[in-house]
Amino acid sequence: MKSKQNSNYTNESITSLKGADRVRLRPGVIFGSDGLDGCEHAVFEILSNSIDEAREGFGKKIEVVRYADHSIMVKDYGRGIPVDYNSKEDRFNWELVFCELYAGGKYQNNSGENYEFSLGLNGLGTCATQYASEYMDAVIYRDNTCYSLHFEKGENVAGLMKERADKHPSGTQIKWRPDRDVFTEINIPLSYFQDVLKKQAVVNAGLTFELFDEESGEKFIYCYENGIKDYLVELSGKESLTDVHYLQTETKGKDREDKPEYKLKFEAAFCFNNQVNALEYYHNSSFLEYGGSPDKAVKNAFVFAIDKYLKSNNLYKKDEKKITFTDIEDSLILVINSFSTVTSYENQTKKSITNKFIQDAMTDFFREQLEIYFIENKMDAEKIAAQVLANKRSRETAEKTRISIRKKLTGTLDMNNRVEKFVNCRTKDINRREIYIVEGDSALGACKLGRDAEFQAIIPIRGKILNCLKADYNKIFANDIITDLLKVLGCGVEIKSKHTSELNSFDLSQLRWNKIILCTDADVDGFQIRTLLLTMLYRLVPTLIHEKKVYIAESPLYEIINGKQTYFAYSETEKAEILSKLKGKTKINRSKGLGENQPEMMWETTMNPASRRLILVTPDDAARTQQMFELLLGENLAGRKEFIAEEGHKYLDLTDIS
Repeated sequence: MKSKQNSNYTNESITSLKGADRVRLRPGVIFGSDGLDGCEHAVFEILSNSIDEAREGFGKKIEVVRYADHSIMVKDYGRGIPVDYNSKEDRFNWELVFCELYAGGKYQNNSGENYEFSLGLNGLGTCATQYASEYMDAVIYRDNTCYSLHFEKGENVAGLMKERADKHPSGTQIKWRPDRDVFTEINIPLSYFQDVLKKQAVVNAGLTFELFDEESGEKFIYCYENGIKDYLVELSGKESLTDVHYLQTETKGKDREDKPEYKLKFEAAFCFNNQVNALEYYHNSSFLEYGGSPDKAVKNAFVFAIDKYLKSNNLYKKDEKKITFTDIEDSLILVINSFSTVTSYENQTKKSITNKFIQDAMTDFFREQLEIYFIENKMDAEKIAAQVLANKRSRETAEKTRISIRKKLTGTLDMNNRVEKFVNCRTKDINRREIYIVEGDSALGACKLGRDAEFQAIIPIRGKILNCLKADYNKIFANDIITDLLKVLGCGVEIKSKHTSELNSFDLSQLRWNKIILCTDADVDGFQIRTLLLTMLYRLVPTLIHEKKVYIAESPLYEIINGKQTYFAYSETEKAEILSKLKGKTKINRSKGLGENQPEMMWETTMNPASRRLILVTPDDAARTQQMFELLLGENLAGRKEFIAEEGHKYLDLTDIS
């Protein structure tokens, strides 16, 4: 087999990236991404160093500025980065810190020296961020001296500048602008800084973070004097099921017998709440988005301890399945703030840790402490057990209902034999298909004869539809009228409730119709049926309203006959306008119910796209719509009476009272 003529893959083909190129050409390796996520992580690397200083006891405030040109400044009041000559390394420290990957002052943290519990252990952060910057200015105060450094695209310009700064407080100020040549996006949103600084205030009790946003001119201050305890109180609010319970401990251990022993300390705060739930894990102040070891420990220990309590108090029903962590998590607010002198991060972005000792130590600690907590806090234990069992049974009921709904709502496009009295249309072109939801069998007959069978289908409402605002999901999906309507629509249901999210099966692409048209009589009963239908759609498939798929067919109030001509008026105003233009004898008939109309009239007034009047149901004021639905159809009886007393006179002409 012949080799390719231009194949020049030789010993000289292997190259290595050097200096700033190690970061600038491959930012994803260091920061996890070359996009906004990576740019944000570069900010956190600088912030981490200031936090480490404060946690060592040097400085109680960190200032951050977000500039309008997307540059960033982080200032601390710590000891100041050592940047002068280092005789041991025979180099200046600024070169090691700002220009050397895997260099720093935190590698001896397990020997009891500086930075015992540190955010930045990999020796990458400051250097990597400097390399990824368009420019970086560092101003450092220490030893009565002000040190200044200026970098451009990873290269130092003008060396190290020094001047006397007697009595100036020590600290480090770093200002830089992420480079668009490195990151695809550098406009870090204000919300990122707010979120990160708040989280850091939570896990660094008493440390103040000041954020100034030049773009808006706003200033934000974050400080939690009692750390995670204050944060738990804030999260749980006034409706908490239990008070905040706080735990802390210190220990030592190994990830493996042949590995070195290291220190671990952590604090945890938790409470139970049937309105709010949250799990947050921090390690050496870094927010663990994916958790890792602490998350596994919490899941194991809480299931073990609560299951043990339920069994020992005979709270399970006969043959009832064991609880899962989902049942606990639904009502649990918990924050763990841990520190260790040896940390195995899943990667440089520090979103998960994998230490086996940390997982085992936390599991054992929580199992033991929860057992003590349940013994010492009997009332809380009873509340927690009842809530977790309620969550479990709600989840299991939802699962059964979901399976039932799936069975009920499955069906093919040809549903003639599946849904009682449903009349399909011929076309399979979704962009043309219309479904008329009509009131009763008589209206079905009139619409069936008056429609265009090519693209117009009909389904009648048989009897009074259920009020979907008042009913629970089990009752709703036991209602044949509703399940038949949902089956005909074909798109499933969307349920965004805490304990019933598993019922959600909505898929807009499966909708079988371009228009869903509500067609009811122009009287009080018709309005009520229309309102109940809208309520059902609003609760179970609100996206159809947002996607402008739902319409109301406006039916005429009057039929006006003038000689051989017939006119239709949809309001009193229209009736007056028509009559003012007519001459000779006229006959005015109050419009009959849809079922009494002739097919020709149904086609002309209600179904002919050229002459019918359709009212689009829009979500423009969804909050007001929901408020009105709940007032008229919900449980607020006093509010409904007040509304009728104040507004009812406006609707008297719709009644049959004479």
